[in-house]
Parts: sequence; structure tokens; C-alpha cells
Amino acid sequence: MANDDHPTRLREAFFGRLKGPKLRPHQAALIADRLPELRVDLAQPAPADPAALFAVPVEAVRLEIGFGGGEHLLHRSGEQPSVGFIGVEPFVNGMAKLLSALDDAPRPNLRLYDDDATRLLDWLPEASLAGVDLLYPDPWPKKRHFKRRFVSHRNLDRLARVMKPGAQFRFASDIDTYVDWTLIHCRDHPAFEWTATTAADWHTPYPGWPGTRYEAKAIREGRRPAYLTFVRR
Repeated sequence: MANDDHPTRLREAFFGRLKGPKLRPHQAALIADRLPELRVDLAQPAPADPAALFAVPVEAVRLEIGFGGGEHLLHRSGEQPSVGFIGVEPFVNGMAKLLSALDDAPRPNLRLYDDDATRLLDWLPEASLAGVDLLYPDPWPKKRHFKRRFVSHRNLDRLARVMKPGAQFRFASDIDTYVDWTLIHCRDHPAFEWTATTAADWHTPYPGWPGTRYEAKAIREGRRPAYLTFVRR
């Protein structure tokens, strides 16, 4: 990171641009003042149990990688107050949108990280997460960019290390090639098992699914979302 407020994009990072339109003054103030209070500090030793990261007692900890505008993360953290959620989003405007929402709907069971998710995964202790969500990630559709897709053998190794046995890895996308890519990579990884039992399972949204703006856009444009769930063996 170049400094605490503006992460530097790695050459082979799994995310794209870091900034969009100029932030409004209130949003900029939230990034400067509120984000440091919620940011997971990787300069500190990782706790033996990540539940210690939260201001309230939590029974389990889940991770959402690339939360976009935060709609799903805000919904889940409100729906399950006894679960701690860590949300990762390097895109400054997405982070600012979530922080604005937290003004009206505080979440003491929520922590944030605004840099590369792999750094957080390497920092977390083994078998410490009850679940990981990767929802509508950047598909990197050009073949020369496939190596920048988050789903890879190396990153599945990372997920396997930090997920508890029985924990779920949930992946949603409207891009067929990325869905196929994920199915193949998880099929070939010894730590993960696809849970689908019927042909309709992978087109059925997750229980309590609130939808996201990315999903709504995909449906408007005629792309059918897929919802994959894999269990950590």
C-alpha cells in the first residue's frame, strides 16, 4: 500500500480500477475518518480466533470478497447479528457507498478491508472462517486476462487453509465462461465439493438472497445468473 487510505493496485491484482467519480465531501470524510476504525489492520498479529476482531460477541466469522456497493454485505450482517462479517472491497467508491449506508444502519458485527483479498487470506489463521462469498467478481473475459480471475488453484488453496471443514464457498456470476471456469477449478481441487443435486440448483438464488445491482443489470441484459455452492471437505 502506498498509504493507509489509498491501496496500490498490484500488477496482477484480481480487481480493476480503484476509483470512479470524485467522492462527495461526506463520502471522502467517511473514507478518511470512519474506514480506519473499521479496517482490519494486517500490521497487527492475527488473532487466534477472528471473532476477536469484532466489537460484539460473534459465534462465527464469514468473509465477502469484493462486495461492490455493499448491498449483500449490509443485508447479511443485519440478518445475522450473531455472525461477524469481514468485507473486502478495494474500489474506493464502493467502500464509500457502504460506509454511507452504515451511517443509517450501523453494524457492530462488520469489519472492512480495502486492499487485495489475498493479503487478508494469508493473514487470517487456519480453519477460522465459517464461509466465504465471491459474488459477481470481475470476470476478466479476455483470455489473456484469465490469470487475473480470483478463482485459481492458488487462491482455492488460500480459501481451503482458512475455511473450517463444512464451511461454504459461494460463487455467483452471470458470465458463463467464469461459471464453467469455477466449476472446473473447484472440481479439480481436493478441498472442495460442489453441493448441487439437481439441474435447477445452480440457478436458484441462495436462501434470503437480497439481489444486487450487478445481478439486476445482468438480468436486464438477458444473462442468467448462476449460484454455486462448494463445501470445504
